[in-house]
Amino acid sequence: MNFGNLPRGAVRMITTLAAAAALAVAPQALSAQDATEAAVSAPATEQVEAAPEDAAATDAVAATDAYTPLGSEWIKGQPVDKGITFQEQYSKDGKFALWMHDAILLPIITVICLFVLGLLLWVVVKFNRRANAVPSKTTHNTFIEVVWTLVPVLILVGIAVPSITLLARQYESPPADAVTVKATGYQWYWGYTYPDNGGFEVISNMLTKEQADANGEPHQLAVDNRLVLPANTPIRLQTTAADVIHAFAIPSLWFKLDAVPGRLNERMLTIEEPGIYYGQCSELCGARHGYMPIAIEALPRAQWEAWVRSQGGTVGGEAEEAAPAAATEAAVPAATDAEAEPIAAPAA
Repeated sequence: MNFGNLPRGAVRMITTLAAAAALAVAPQALSAQDATEAAVSAPATEQVEAAPEDAAATDAVAATDAYTPLGSEWIKGQPVDKGITFQEQYSKDGKFALWMHDAILLPIITVICLFVLGLLLWVVVKFNRRANAVPSKTTHNTFIEVVWTLVPVLILVGIAVPSITLLARQYESPPADAVTVKATGYQWYWGYTYPDNGGFEVISNMLTKEQADANGEPHQLAVDNRLVLPANTPIRLQTTAADVIHAFAIPSLWFKLDAVPGRLNERMLTIEEPGIYYGQCSELCGARHGYMPIAIEALPRAQWEAWVRSQGGTVGGEAEEAAPAAATEAAVPAATDAEAEPIAAPAA
């Protein structure tokens, strides 16, 4: 197609539209990002005012320190019928990624597609054989070539800034006091180990359709034993596999990490709200790959600690405190016996 013979007015119009499309996105994206970060970092009181029903439900769960399994009314992260976008996000990284998709990528894609479509229609109507029986022989137009080089570069730079920010956030190291949980993929189920809490393991298998329906949970996502985690607590989630490559993925938490035999991968996860969140193995791992779902049950910290103790685990420094106490109890009777039965003096 030959742009060298375009009228100067048309060239200016194309340039103006391209520049406006590239520059108009930047302030809108920045304002949307500021609004999103403000919402994420808002105090708890402001969030309560914005969502009183969720806050009331959370307070009801946190009212007791005893562990009570969450019912189906607490399901938050799951696929929805006729859904065409990402699931609602319940982690800071997920909310940032969803904002980037909705406020930056979709507007840019829409503007570019409409602009290119408009150019194509204009060329078809204005520069067809009937309107231009003798086509131009011009082969270069320096101004247009500079424009269609610089504008895409500026657009890519605008996309790169939030993209690199999201990547950096996803690779942030967990703090020293993070709760460590190891997810091991098997053919075809998951095992969850709590090395910081006594090292016990929970095996998780998919429920049958009858069992899932009886619990009010979605079939092929519900499991017999969920991965129980504390909400609003940094989690050091490690993944590995016992046989083939699996992948631990929870879409509503913006979390996906490969589970590779012989390797221990690690990422930080923080769940902002108590609830039930579903995922699946996202790496083709054999005949029953589609039947090893993941179900996370996020609880207030006190209830999670109660669940850990119910599994025979320990919380915090309980194990270290128990060892000296046991040693002291064992030493006290020995000293008493020694006093009761003194060593006899040797005969003269």
